[in-house]
Amino acid sequence: MGKRIIARARGHGSLTYKAPSHRYLCEVRFLPYAENFSIKGKVIDILDDVGKTAPVALIKLEDGREIYHIAVEGLYVGQEIKYNNEVVNGNVVQLKYLPLGTKICCIENFPGSGPKFCRSAGSFATVVGQSEKVTILQLPSDKTIELDNRCRCIIGVPAGSGIKEKPWLKAGDLYRAMKARNKLFPRTKGVVMNPVDHPWGGKSHRPRPSRAVSRNAPPGAKVGSISPKKMGKKKKS
Repeated sequence: MGKRIIARARGHGSLTYKAPSHRYLCEVRFLPYAENFSIKGKVIDILDDVGKTAPVALIKLEDGREIYHIAVEGLYVGQEIKYNNEVVNGNVVQLKYLPLGTKICCIENFPGSGPKFCRSAGSFATVVGQSEKVTILQLPSDKTIELDNRCRCIIGVPAGSGIKEKPWLKAGDLYRAMKARNKLFPRTKGVVMNPVDHPWGGKSHRPRPSRAVSRNAPPGAKVGSISPKKMGKKKKS
């Protein structure tokens, strides 16, 4: 009898594939949404979180509450952070107050959703258009999106942008880094597995069979392109 494919084992959620979330420092979030809301706080510490590529700033608000934000480049301990319409590095501002060309991060998907876009180290969006109700942003992928003007964001670029410049000299170091963030590493091709481990495994299957598989296939057979509309290289027109 064959073994479960890795996709099914990960979905089942054993300790091998479970994220070590008990080691994560915090969840990055904004204060609850409210129109014309204004409050300020002070950065009391900048911390490292094993589950994030960017450092995290611990902010103590004037009412005594503490909240975690992604630390942007240039942020320092003792800096004052505000929830208002001042376009200053590190502040939380609604999109409607931003001039064109502003670099922002930790952007909400809709008002009150909390930070969803551009949270990793060095990733930022740029304001490229404004209208009465929506703001147009250019994401790191060069894709442009339109968001409600009331959505909030953090002014600046997440710190730690050079994290990918240092090469991984040892596979073991990369394995542990991926394990800390619940990423599958290393990835083994199905065609080099044994027949017991994968539908494409075994020497009798080379070259690999068709990647197309039915939407109604049993879970262990759902590998490759599942119910594709088209396959292969695009034809040049």
